[in-house]
Amino acid sequence: MGKNIILIGFMGTGKSTIGIKLAERLKMQFVDMDREIEKLTGMSIPMLFKKHGEIRFRSEEQLMSQKLGQRSNLVIATGGGVVLNSENVEALRNSGILICLDADPGVILARVNRKKGSRPLLKKNLGAEDIEKMLNDREDYYALADYRIDTSGKEMDKIVQEIIQLVKKTNNRRVG
Repeated sequence: MGKNIILIGFMGTGKSTIGIKLAERLKMQFVDMDREIEKLTGMSIPMLFKKHGEIRFRSEEQLMSQKLGQRSNLVIATGGGVVLNSENVEALRNSGILICLDADPGVILARVNRKKGSRPLLKKNLGAEDIEKMLNDREDYYALADYRIDTSGKEMDKIVQEIIQLVKKTNNRRVG
């Protein structure tokens, strides 16, 4: 394969779950940016936020974007806010294809409620309307993706197959 497949999108859209399956299918290495930051700092993301704040986390995220952007043959699941820094987007885009995973705010809410403790930006009781506002605030950033896929109500295998088709189409376009 060579090029990276970078999954961007809001928390709870399926980046990690789909990324693992996609990497398996394509025989690529899967990298979850948040897990890599946790390994590097020796702290969970919630602990990093609590001890050092969002600015420190975003700094670690930027360094990780630069580092991963220099590697190849990866499926990368980014954190939901990685796109807020244009340097992150640029570093990642240079190494591959950006695919934004979208989902309906109600679907996102149901998914993230299952993992609330690991979501630092969801500590307060957010509703679907709050998530919709956050999605709208980030829309311009997510629109930078090469492709977008709505994961609401779709089977994981179908989403993975859709991504594989997009990647093949993109590779053929670049070669031909």
